[in-house]
Amino acid sequence: MIVSAYAKLNLSLGVHTRAGEALHGIVGMFQSIDWFDSVDISTADEDQLAGPDGSSVIDGTMNLAWRAVNAVRSHAGTSTAVRLLLDKRLPVAAGLGGGSADAAAALGGAGRIFDVGHEELQDIAPTLGSDVPFCFVGGRAVVKGTGEEVSSLRPAAGYSVAIVVPPVELATAAVYAAWDRLDGPSGPEVNGRALPPSLRDDGPFVNDLYAAAVAVAPSIDDWRSELANRWRRPVMLTGSGPALFAYFVDGDEASSAIQDVPIGARAAEVAAPVDHGWQVRR
Repeated sequence: MIVSAYAKLNLSLGVHTRAGEALHGIVGMFQSIDWFDSVDISTADEDQLAGPDGSSVIDGTMNLAWRAVNAVRSHAGTSTAVRLLLDKRLPVAAGLGGGSADAAAALGGAGRIFDVGHEELQDIAPTLGSDVPFCFVGGRAVVKGTGEEVSSLRPAAGYSVAIVVPPVELATAAVYAAWDRLDGPSGPEVNGRALPPSLRDDGPFVNDLYAAAVAVAPSIDDWRSELANRWRRPVMLTGSGPALFAYFVDGDEASSAIQDVPIGARAAEVAAPVDHGWQVRR
């Protein structure tokens, strides 16, 4: 079966100081968008993990999607071999949750193959990574704790986003460490008419990791400033970055904005909100 693994945007991300060695607490609003990887999963004669062309997969057998398959097999008490092909379209280390989306899609696909129920899969999701619970539920949600508390919200449509990934990769751990060194700065607010009408009641939106991401990769601030000047609207960071995004009325307006992106971006994409984190295509 082929499963779409949808990226996530952090419409808002507040970060709490961690206690001791514990993970940072968060409270944020997450949204799935229609930019996705493809996960092809089936039973096989022997285990196989590869790209669609047989190439090696990032992190090898420690890849989150493969860990999800193994977790489902263990829960189901089976050693049946699995063939897992990952077609990566989402930029890595960009703040878009690509690895977590792949894990959620593999979790859902393996659950169907091995007859593991939805609630049981939800219990497995937090053991894989902090963004996996949201990516498994998908849509729009308030996310709290260390990512394990996901409260779904009504869909909020009527807008598109233009997303630009600057030519750097950021490790999430490095950005959180910088946030600690900076004594936990708050992010700049975006609210009012800068937000789509369907989201205005939920503002203001922030990303508390923005200053930390810039401390690790100062060019992010240059990219954000340049895009904001070209697009004439606020530009936000998603997750720990470096992906940047802005809101537009529709896909046509966002597509026009994407044509005016500085040379050198790792990726530039137009996307719209969707109400699911993964979906079986066939």
